[in-house]
Amino acid sequence: MKRTFEVTPWHVITHELKPENKRLQESMTSLGNGNMGMRGFFEEDYSGDTLQGIYLGGVWFPDKTRVGWWKNGYPKYFGKVINAINFIKLNVLINGEPIDLATDTFTDFEMDLDMKQSRLTRSFTVIKGAQKVGFKFERFISAAQKELSAIRLTVTNQGDLSVHVTFKSALDADVQNEDANYDERFWDILKTNATADTGSIVAITKENPFGTPRFTVGMKMTNVADFPADAVKNNSKEEVVNQFSGDLAPKASTQLVKRVVVLTSRDYQTQAELESAMDKLSAHVTAISYDDLFAKHAQIWADRWEKSDVEIEGDTGAQQGIRFNLYQLFSTYYGEDSRLNIGPKGFTGEKYGGATYWDTEAFAVPVYLGITDPKVTRNLLMYRYQQLDGAYHNAREQGLKGALFPMVTFDGIECHNEWEITFEEIHRNGDIAFAIFNYTRYTGDKSYVLNEGSKVLTEISRFWADRVHFSERNQKYMIHGVTGPDEYENNVDNNWYTNYLAQWTLRYTLQILGEVSDEVAQKLNVSDAEKKQWQDIVDRMYLPADKKLGIFVQHDGFLDKDIKPVSSIPADQLPINQHWSWDHILRSPYIKQGDVLQGIWDFIDDFTPAQKKANFDFYEPLTVHESSLSAAIHSILAADLHYEDKAVEMYERTARLDLDDYNNDTDDGLHITSMTGSWLAIVQGFAGMRVHDDQLHFKPFLPKKWTSYQFRVLFRGRSIQVHVDGDGAKLTLLSGDPIEVELNGEKKQL
Repeated sequence: MKRTFEVTPWHVITHELKPENKRLQESMTSLGNGNMGMRGFFEEDYSGDTLQGIYLGGVWFPDKTRVGWWKNGYPKYFGKVINAINFIKLNVLINGEPIDLATDTFTDFEMDLDMKQSRLTRSFTVIKGAQKVGFKFERFISAAQKELSAIRLTVTNQGDLSVHVTFKSALDADVQNEDANYDERFWDILKTNATADTGSIVAITKENPFGTPRFTVGMKMTNVADFPADAVKNNSKEEVVNQFSGDLAPKASTQLVKRVVVLTSRDYQTQAELESAMDKLSAHVTAISYDDLFAKHAQIWADRWEKSDVEIEGDTGAQQGIRFNLYQLFSTYYGEDSRLNIGPKGFTGEKYGGATYWDTEAFAVPVYLGITDPKVTRNLLMYRYQQLDGAYHNAREQGLKGALFPMVTFDGIECHNEWEITFEEIHRNGDIAFAIFNYTRYTGDKSYVLNEGSKVLTEISRFWADRVHFSERNQKYMIHGVTGPDEYENNVDNNWYTNYLAQWTLRYTLQILGEVSDEVAQKLNVSDAEKKQWQDIVDRMYLPADKKLGIFVQHDGFLDKDIKPVSSIPADQLPINQHWSWDHILRSPYIKQGDVLQGIWDFIDDFTPAQKKANFDFYEPLTVHESSLSAAIHSILAADLHYEDKAVEMYERTARLDLDDYNNDTDDGLHITSMTGSWLAIVQGFAGMRVHDDQLHFKPFLPKKWTSYQFRVLFRGRSIQVHVDGDGAKLTLLSGDPIEVELNGEKKQL
């Protein structure tokens, strides 16, 4: 656990710059607008250790899969987000010497991420001999104009002598990725252009042998400075530079404003169309003042916070944690583009390839349902529907029918290169089906499930029906050779969660097939024989259980392990994924994240209190929580069982996972999808919110450390405020038609 930023309600702020924490600080101060984003690296060159990263939504490259032993069905490439052209580059020279905080003497350092308005500000004073010069960088990525990023730099001469200041504002395509096989460069320059105060680059991702699309990107900068422009000869074909310089009198200040528009071929058919749009948009935003551009951006964030803010009194650390997580989640995705999704690292780093995982359906969907317009979640569902062709391909690669949605993807084709994850962690198919059910249950809107959704469910069910096998000895259907959510167990037989989801999906699909229109049913073309087979699987699915312990068994053979709690592991061997061999981990009983408990959370109202208690009491002591997705599930279930101290402990872990670097792995990017966990822990955990029988239900409790908490949920056209303090809970209908809810078992009319 490492805390490098101060604990404040609306800001992530530090007054220290320590080289050993530089990457961690860059992750924490990442910005994004759903269309693009960047780590909080410096605008100016920094000669110390840094991970410069700018990423564009939907722009990726197929990195060749490298394995020692090729297996039939292996993905041919690992899709990865690529580091985009560095468009924030802005070097400053003082009397001809560049500033570099890795080597310069400086004071008064401050780095401040304002979460309320989504702006990163950095200020410091550099001392070079007799000169003392102050700097203030302000940066935002516009939520109002998805293609726009803007920087304002203010330089103040704090000394008693005049100083010569030079600005070098650039677009630099000489970038590389760290998380790639060959340290390759990915951009081929098509065109550059520069005037005295503007510059542009048009580049295309290099050719690849896999037939995946190449992406063209156009960037144009406009620089407005107090100083006059210098004549610059741009010798490098990979960099375009505008330069401005002048003398700055003692106590005087000067400014430069840099606007950059970023367009990609995802939105334009030809390079000519892209360039034309780039020029028009650049002229448009240049005609608007920096302050007005920022005001439009800040207003959108104000509207978002109005719907989603969670207010906590009595615990500033908890307050900062939930806001930080919601802020970074919304910076990654707010539903504007159904072609995009939520990568586990978002726009904050390269790990996990920047692609889509099952985290979206399992963890992000319930949050977006509660605090955004339903169309945001519907776009997440449409993302999968639009990629059905890829899911067919993935199933065929394994010799199976139906659709296998990918573990990792940009375009629907599986592009992850670990066999035990890629083609064994197939529970994701059920998670996607569950998200359709979750959306329908919460919104009451059946238009998706009875149309596009029924197609997704049908093809997933065809996959499950082909993937199971029938055990003559047990007269049960089984699923062998899988990995459940607990990735510390690979290639197991009859993972309870996987089998349960397969059974549930088939049952749910059969229900929906009974509701679709004749026209849709004809298109789906599910035969009576198929339906009969699916029902037989539902009726005779094997679900491992132990009657003596009263638990669902995680998989065949799990109880034959040397069952000892995590508390028996010496502290210097934790986390085990950084100290033990993989063989040691696989043989141990230790669980990376909720597995059986994931299923109990999904279907929490379908299990008795005794079942929930027995399984939680057995599995939680064996869980090392070394997945960022782990703590939230345990917090919700602990709250459901009235284990309030454990619920709060797990909330604090999920809320401040990155802020306090719990797992010592935040320096290469934030855990975006797990950031859903803090909202889930408060709303589903502490407030006990459930949806069943078309009605909202609440059973709130107040954590001992807190004075009160308050949040809003959107539900079927209503906005409802929930306030919980020492006197109990109060529900208020803020907008929409009257509605009946249940609070602590009693019906209430709002």
